[in-house]
Amino acid sequence: MSRFADFGNDLYSGRKSFPFVPRRRLWLSIAAVLVVISALIPVVRGGFNLGIDFTGGSEFVVSDVSDASVEPGEQAVADTGHDGQSTVTNIAPGTVRVQTEQLDDDKTLAVRDALVQAYDVSEDQVASNFVGPTWGAGISQQMIRGLAIFLGLTAIMMALYFRTWKMSLASMAGVFVTVALTVGTYSLIGFEVTPSAIIGFLTVLSYSLYDTVVVFDKVRENTKGVLDGTAPQPRAGKGFSDQINLAANQTLVRSINTSVVGLLPVGAILFIGAALLGAGTLKDLALAQFVGIVWGTLATLFVATPVYAALRGMEPAVRKQDREAADRAARGDGPDRAVSGRGRSGASTA
Repeated sequence: MSRFADFGNDLYSGRKSFPFVPRRRLWLSIAAVLVVISALIPVVRGGFNLGIDFTGGSEFVVSDVSDASVEPGEQAVADTGHDGQSTVTNIAPGTVRVQTEQLDDDKTLAVRDALVQAYDVSEDQVASNFVGPTWGAGISQQMIRGLAIFLGLTAIMMALYFRTWKMSLASMAGVFVTVALTVGTYSLIGFEVTPSAIIGFLTVLSYSLYDTVVVFDKVRENTKGVLDGTAPQPRAGKGFSDQINLAANQTLVRSINTSVVGLLPVGAILFIGAALLGAGTLKDLALAQFVGIVWGTLATLFVATPVYAALRGMEPAVRKQDREAADRAARGDGPDRAVSGRGRSGASTA
């Protein structure tokens, strides 16, 4: 623990530093490649593993069973001669859900009877119903509309809060990468996309933005007065981009701690609650949050912060200030000498 504390102190003081900004071209190139791969994965794999709520189909729920394992249900469906896609899930203690593609009346009765025998229950304990794809299509449209409105309002709010559109644009870049990589991960591993997963996915966007706001608050604090020469020590004399990188390092330990604290309860729900209690809905919700939190944290550090540095690096004043700081570093002049030199110049002018 003491080593981790020392590590955090070294990052905060600048004695140690990760090159989030100096190597921004590398990080942004990697992010761009990952986004392209994430976009190609659904094409190569033929889309996503959509749940019955989006595709439509038949659903059977077997309740009050003594053994809620999925193997008897899978065997029961196979014994009926059904060769299409089917999913058997333990959704709660003593409750099993079987989802298949749409079945006709005879096939529905055959699957129901097979489940009655497989789980040794009465016919009243097996409920069957048909789910149409219209509901899923409506949910998808509402999700896209809500996502667009959320991102639009968030971009405006962040631009007003930070008083610069460049921080807002950088934040949205981080969110976009988080969305793309989470979607790509779902398609690559074949996670089932359900309404609960969509809810968890939207929740992650707020977490990603929260982490970005924390980092950008520190960036704004560190860069205040750097360009006009009014920054106090120890920030004076350092380059503008150096200050952005320092801010990312100063909040790195906090980002790690926040991510770990966020992942622990989500992981408990995912690996303990879902496995032991069989809560399928909680599993879908926690899985989206788990994947999104990991990508959201990385996107804040390796995408949002470098994008902001790149946007500010286009300004002539920032480029000039960064060059002067680099020249001082090459000559071995530290920030203190830069400050004292500026003070003598100011006194002479007065």
